[in-house]
Amino acid sequence: MVTLLTKSTSFLLGPIATLLGLIMNGIYEFFHIFGIQNIALSIFVFTFITKTIMLPLTIKQQKFTKLSSRMNPELQKIQAKYKGKKDEASLKKQQAETQAIYQKFGASPTAGCLPMLITLPIMFALYQVINNIPAYVTQVKALYETVATPISTNAGYQTILTDLAKGVRVTIGDLTNIDKVIDVLAKFGTEKWGLLAQQLSGMGSTVTDSALSIQKVNNFLGLNIINPPGWRFPGVLIPILAMALQFVQTKQLNVKNTSSNKDNPAASAMSSMSVVMPIMSGVFCITLPTGVGLYWIATSVYAIIQQYFVNKYMDHVDVEELIEKSAAKASKKRMRKAAITGTSLQEMATKQTKSIDTTVSEKRISSNKADVSEEKEEAVPETDASESSKQKPNSPGSISEIANLLKNRNNEKGDK
Repeated sequence: MVTLLTKSTSFLLGPIATLLGLIMNGIYEFFHIFGIQNIALSIFVFTFITKTIMLPLTIKQQKFTKLSSRMNPELQKIQAKYKGKKDEASLKKQQAETQAIYQKFGASPTAGCLPMLITLPIMFALYQVINNIPAYVTQVKALYETVATPISTNAGYQTILTDLAKGVRVTIGDLTNIDKVIDVLAKFGTEKWGLLAQQLSGMGSTVTDSALSIQKVNNFLGLNIINPPGWRFPGVLIPILAMALQFVQTKQLNVKNTSSNKDNPAASAMSSMSVVMPIMSGVFCITLPTGVGLYWIATSVYAIIQQYFVNKYMDHVDVEELIEKSAAKASKKRMRKAAITGTSLQEMATKQTKSIDTTVSEKRISSNKADVSEEKEEAVPETDASESSKQKPNSPGSISEIANLLKNRNNEKGDK
């Protein structure tokens, strides 16, 4: 069961979904001016616009990939150099040398993840909008309100709606709230709307007329985008197209990346994912609403076209020039940071290496102390012996005194 609030109220996704919902609503109203009322068409245009907005992130990711093709071999050499060394000094040296490589290329360990971290919330918010169109498109919501209003004021109608909602992926909320009623109705396919019209006969033709209007805006080439495509023709074409296009998309991206990162251990994993993920998408499309499959198809079509031109653009990007610009940009950031914190670049560099030098010095000092203590321990017996030899012959405890005592005892025994 899926809980659907009319609009996403998530702290992170809510504002993004609201902004994207305004774009979706604007697209639908634009087509409505020309007498076109179709959610599927709006989803296609909506996908193209939002993906275009995220194009700078895609280019940034591709540039980092190109930098990585030159940077990774040097990082791998450092890893091989310190392989098996677990002492603190070696680990700090490895960290310092790795940081020097990142500074050389003007990159950072998180540079490759940052575009992904920004893209993911947008992707989830996109799904929120597409999966709950009535919450964000005013004119579509008005169609549902025609049926939802009388249901929210009639306990008998609410009971009928609750029974029909069994098996639908939605949680039944407070049905006296019109928005909650719309959440349920928005998940009804063609069959459910037919049953609802039969059981709400007291509402006259209201339900039937509203159902026809809603099916019209949800129609795409004879398919209701609320219904799962299933295994029958032509619905089965949706998961097949989604799977095939995503395979082309991932293959196109991975060929570009693996050609420049042949020694990267992640290359084989990415190659496997390029086969597994499209198959999973096709399987999911069978049971999810057709609208979700159309969104995936639109996303793949746009991504394939986009990636083609991005690849053409990246082919003309000089790697050396890219490294130089990236390093200069990173240097400016370090200078700004130094100005804010009130430290010089030399001091920042000193701080980075100070801990390493201190550790090495401490180890040398402790090693010298150990050698000195060993020498002292070895010298102690010689000192004692020399001091014993310097004692007076008749002084108590001297060797000559002990010898005399033993001699006197023997003489006394002989006299007896």
